[in-house]
Amino acid sequence: METEQARGRGLTAADAKRFYDSIGKKQDVQFYENRALSALIAFSDFGAARSVFEFGCGTGRFAVELLGKHLSADCTYRGIDISETMIRLCTERLAAWNDRAKAELVSGPISIDTPDNSYDRFVSTYVLDLLSERDTERVLSEAHRILKPGGLLCIVSLTRGDTPFCKLVSAAWMKLFTFKPYWVGGCRPVDVGKSLDPNRWEKAHDEVISAFGISSEVLAARAVKREA
Repeated sequence: METEQARGRGLTAADAKRFYDSIGKKQDVQFYENRALSALIAFSDFGAARSVFEFGCGTGRFAVELLGKHLSADCTYRGIDISETMIRLCTERLAAWNDRAKAELVSGPISIDTPDNSYDRFVSTYVLDLLSERDTERVLSEAHRILKPGGLLCIVSLTRGDTPFCKLVSAAWMKLFTFKPYWVGGCRPVDVGKSLDPNRWEKAHDEVISAFGISSEVLAARAVKREA
C-alpha cells in the first residue's frame, strides 16, 4: 500500500503512516464525512454482499457500521491499512465479529494478497484522495481484479466543490495541500469517477455531497468482466 508523493507534493508512504499513527481515534471526528458515508450505504446494497474488502480500514468505524447494521450474518469482512495504530483500533472494534471479520497491517507496493474474483464489495473511504493518480490507478486495477463480476466498487473521496462556497473551500484546501500537505493529512480534492475505465466499470451512482463547505464524491460502480 505504498503511496507515492501526489504530483511531487503529497505525503510519502512513511509520512502518511506517521500521520495516521499519531492521529489515532481523532480520525473518527471528521465532521464532514457522515452524510457521504450514509449515501454510500444507501447506494451500495451491502445487504446482498457475502464478502467485503476495505482498502484503508482506519479505526474500523465504517466496518462496525456495516457489520452491526447492514451486512448479513454470513457476510465476511477484511480490511487492510498501513498504520499500526489504525489496525490496533480496528481489531479491537471488530472483536464482536472475530469469527468473520479481520483487519491486517500491510506495507510495500499496492498489491492485494487475495485471488481474483474473491469479493462482492470493494470499499475505500477517504483514502484515494491521499494517493497519487498513478497509485489510484493501481488501486482501481486491484479492485477490479478481486471483485466478482458485477461486484461493486464503493468509494468516498474528497472532491472539488460544485457551489461557489464549496469551490472556495476546495481552493483553500488545495493551497494548504500544496504548501504543507501534512496539515491536511496528505489529502486533497480529487475526481475518482473520471478515473474509471468505462470498459471495466459501469457506474451505478456518482454524486457530490457537501457538508460544512467540504465536498465528497460518493461513487458506486459495477465491475465489468468480459470473457477473453
